[in-house]
Amino acid sequence: MKNIIFNKNLKRTGLYLGLASLLMVPSACDQGFLDVDPQGKEAGVVFWQSADDATKAVNAMYANLRGWTNTAFAPIAVESMGSDDAEKGSTASDATFFNDYDNFSVGSSDGQLADFWAGQYQNVNYANQVLDNVPAISMDETLKARLLAEAKFVRAYSYFRLVRAFGDVPLRLNVPKDATEYNLPRTPKADVYAAIEKDLTDAAAVLPLSYGKSDVGRATKGAAQALHAKVSMYQQKWQQVFDLTNQVMTSGQYSLFSNYEALFRIPNENSTESIFEIQNELIPSNKDASNSQYSQVQGVRGITGGGWGFNVPTKELAASYETGDPRRDATIIFRGETTPSGDAIPATGDNPMYNQKSYVPFGLYVSGFNEGSQQNVRVLRYAEVLLMNAEAANELGNTAQALASLELVRARARGASKTILPKVTTTDKAALRTAIWNERHSELAMEFDRYFDVIRQGRAATIFGPKGWKANKNEVWPIPQNEIDLSAGVLVQNPGY
Repeated sequence: MKNIIFNKNLKRTGLYLGLASLLMVPSACDQGFLDVDPQGKEAGVVFWQSADDATKAVNAMYANLRGWTNTAFAPIAVESMGSDDAEKGSTASDATFFNDYDNFSVGSSDGQLADFWAGQYQNVNYANQVLDNVPAISMDETLKARLLAEAKFVRAYSYFRLVRAFGDVPLRLNVPKDATEYNLPRTPKADVYAAIEKDLTDAAAVLPLSYGKSDVGRATKGAAQALHAKVSMYQQKWQQVFDLTNQVMTSGQYSLFSNYEALFRIPNENSTESIFEIQNELIPSNKDASNSQYSQVQGVRGITGGGWGFNVPTKELAASYETGDPRRDATIIFRGETTPSGDAIPATGDNPMYNQKSYVPFGLYVSGFNEGSQQNVRVLRYAEVLLMNAEAANELGNTAQALASLELVRARARGASKTILPKVTTTDKAALRTAIWNERHSELAMEFDRYFDVIRQGRAATIFGPKGWKANKNEVWPIPQNEIDLSAGVLVQNPGY
């Protein structure tokens, strides 16, 4: 079942959810900020009174990040399916709408577009509720500042997902005060990026480098800086990318996890490589809070404890790795193999490959709960910071630094073997740029990054063209038609749709 926080009585809910949906937030639970009931219990009339209320509101914001519209079908459609790394999977007749994203024939009325839009604006609404209401609460000022910074991080993260997917989008930075503030037009993407950067600059100035055990998973200073670097990379602000990644690299908080395959297993969540993860958990005492379907929808089909079998790797991805690169087998579950966790995968079935990064060992399945609901979603990793640093350094003419950062990533992938993945030694700027892009492909495959990465690199017509991608149209997806209709034409469609 989908556990979506949604008030269906509000028009254009994706854009401006009213106060009621956030005021119905959960009460505190012993397990900490993970264990929240996404449907909520609290009455709005008694809310926004105390530090406890402020903390509950921020916890509810984080809880929304793991919901259906943020981690399941809609992100698969919008952030993964257009790439050359992934295809629909499952059975041929199931969820055929994914094929429309894969071949770029999707229309503006498809439900996954509406879900993705709504999911991101729900996150924005939660953040805006916090930012509008928490400042007036009498509470510890240090905690208040941190909670506000966490809200700015989540708002920035959601707007980054929106602007990559749709281009110009309505920029909502506060809760609407009256009907005149409800129906916003699209804001130029340059202004959206500027707002994202401001939120991340503000957040990084306040957020701590790390947390105690009970608060692991909250946004940190490094998370704000790393996301800011990625946002800057999409705008080709190379000096800013370089400076921000250097700040993360010299913070003393992060290092590459030694075993690439084990990095994505549950015991190694929030590792030294983790910069930001969406926190998922299977909590026996709170089934509503154990609602993540990220792993379930991508799991091996036809096996108890597996999943539905969507978003599967392509033969093109399997063939793209350098000979002997262990990341290939750590990223792809092949039919007939036995996983490092000991699960035997049948040699026959609906799909030849599955996403190993979302895989949860079948023995961890608990009847009555979503398969793999324990699995966190890796959003930002230190390896990507190193690769952003390498790309920025190369663009700035600092070849030595580019090669050094790139080699750290390759050395981890290489592991104990010295006969594979040789060092990249080229000092030619174009050749090194291509090597870094190829490394991003191998390192970040099946992590919902490839599609927009290729577009911002200017290579989409070449790489995605055979699938139907067209320049001056498919750089963005269509604006959901239901949002245009509800706006009475205030929102206008992207060209070509």
